[in-house]
Amino acid sequence: MDHLLHLDRPLDELDPPRWMPPADDATHLVRKVHELRRVPLGELGPADLRTLISQQVALLYVLPLAVRSLLEEPLLDAYFYEGDLLLATVSVPVSAWSMLPDLAARLCAVITALPEPAVAGLPRGAAEELARFVARAESLH
Repeated sequence: MDHLLHLDRPLDELDPPRWMPPADDATHLVRKVHELRRVPLGELGPADLRTLISQQVALLYVLPLAVRSLLEEPLLDAYFYEGDLLLATVSVPVSAWSMLPDLAARLCAVITALPEPAVAGLPRGAAEELARFVARAESLH
């Protein structure tokens, strides 16, 4: 299934069940994630994708959008720092990638093509995280 075919629909429709409104005392993050589930996929920005991926929400729909952005700009600064969307994306469980092996392979190619100085400029531990993702992704094929 091509998860990018539904860009006009929100996650609440694509990833049932529809979530109930957050509790009155919910944190800002919880409220934000609930809000993002009601936004059509095509309107989600890089920071929104990073938030949803970090919270592991509807990964089958959100990861393809993130990878599409990362293919164009691998070290995209989504919200916090250069490469934050990439690092959030490679940190998801391998089980999510097992459903999207072709996307994982495409992201691997982007990662392995990154210049060493660019990787060295990422936060501490990022190079190891990227290497772990590449190793896991290669095991999917």
